[in-house]
Amino acid sequence: MTDFPVRISPFLDAGPSATSGSLAVLHLKRDLLTPVRLSDKDDDNDGYDEGRVTNTRFGSFPHSTLIGLPWGSQVRASVVDTGSRGRPGKKRKRNHEDVQQDDKPQTPKAPATASTGFIHILPPTPESWTASLPHRTQVVYTPDYSYILHRLGVRPGTRIIEAGAGSGSFTHAAARAVFNGIGEQSHLESRKKVHKSRRSRLGQVCSYEFHEQRVKSLRDEISEHGLDGVVKITHRDVCQDGFIVHDPERMTEDDGPDADAIFLDLPAPWLALRHLTRSPVAERVLDAIGKVPKVSAMTPSSTSTPKEDLLDMREIDDSEAPSDTVKFRTALNSRTTVRICTFSPCIEQVQRTVATLRHLGWLDIEVVELLHKRLEVRRERVGLHEARSRGVHTSAATVDEALGKLRVVERRIADFHGNASAATDKASCESPSLGRKQLSNGNSIERKLFKEGRIVHRAEPDLKSHTSYLVFALLPREWTAEDESRAQRKVAALSVVPIKAPQGSKPPVGETETADAIHNDGIE
Repeated sequence: MTDFPVRISPFLDAGPSATSGSLAVLHLKRDLLTPVRLSDKDDDNDGYDEGRVTNTRFGSFPHSTLIGLPWGSQVRASVVDTGSRGRPGKKRKRNHEDVQQDDKPQTPKAPATASTGFIHILPPTPESWTASLPHRTQVVYTPDYSYILHRLGVRPGTRIIEAGAGSGSFTHAAARAVFNGIGEQSHLESRKKVHKSRRSRLGQVCSYEFHEQRVKSLRDEISEHGLDGVVKITHRDVCQDGFIVHDPERMTEDDGPDADAIFLDLPAPWLALRHLTRSPVAERVLDAIGKVPKVSAMTPSSTSTPKEDLLDMREIDDSEAPSDTVKFRTALNSRTTVRICTFSPCIEQVQRTVATLRHLGWLDIEVVELLHKRLEVRRERVGLHEARSRGVHTSAATVDEALGKLRVVERRIADFHGNASAATDKASCESPSLGRKQLSNGNSIERKLFKEGRIVHRAEPDLKSHTSYLVFALLPREWTAEDESRAQRKVAALSVVPIKAPQGSKPPVGETETADAIHNDGIE
């Protein structure tokens, strides 16, 4: 058996430490992350003596100081001469002399640690990528896609449809959720060489996007991140053409998504729902979908909607199905219940989507809105001696401190009016230096500000506003005549209740055969 190289994505397993060529996320501060590709060489020819350097607002960080560190390490900034760098082949001034730069690669020198500035180096995850990715469209953030994947029942081995890939935020999260192997080879095309029974158990994200430039950018990102064995990106307008890709040259169609879960992030998701059925949709159902009322669609009952407009797919006879030359193929998994979620920012889109789901036979329709609130936990320092500190309350912490402050005020007033004898005793609450704590014996010690104060928690001042409405529904598996006959056989076998024989006696004639029949039929 031939051994194929398998490249595991850093989003699935980043390893214990950062390596050269790996993707890393630099945590500058809260909500400020920067993804970088680590390199021990200056591939961009920036001219730094330290090799490849990433410049941030907190200092300069040569990649030689990042490679080899365990994930989560704190990295101090380095002293980098950012003014003397130049392009190869150009002249630059150093020590008042013109020096011609060498095109030959030079060995990077060891950087010196700066006095201030630090960052943390983190492994790439869908959460950190969502916070740092280049926004090409509206992004599905972590609170939304974590809840969506949970409600859709996505687990390793699930095949999920994503319509409207956009910036790829949900794509990365779904790829991590469905991953359970990529077969013998790492590339997506090699999955076709795996045995069908094995391939059916491998999770996959079937992503569709109609914008050609976004498709190209997302394909490059997925390939660079090593997820091309789990994610399949297709340039297609699913509202018009559906989810089954037809190859006009070979006159064949692909295997289809065979999806267990569906996520639609589209401007008009109801237009794509007619392609997500288990059987062809009749023309009168399509006409009814086109005339769906927009206002009464959110009502739980159908009393406000004309009865003739609420058509059920189960009432459609096979003779009414459209007779196309191309054989109908469903994009859904016929062996299990399929769950769907749509992502719509406007309530009018939700109304139209819910009404279309009802027409097409989807059940347990529910609309959810998520509001994300984050709590901030920190130490709070209170006292007059913190008057020159940032982010603290400059009020008196104790009664003695308040009285001391009043004595200081009275003394200053008396000095101002020239009546120094009326001033009270000198107060003992003069503000000490911020970095040191004054002792009773006159000495001072270094203050550990991170240990002072009490621990408090407060909600963030800016509450994250509404992002979108989430519509959930499920479509039960289709009940065929074969399923019905199998169920009737089980009922017939269970209708013969065997009589329990006393210990040591033989069971009645036929009881053993009935039990064996029940057991064998259950195995089938």
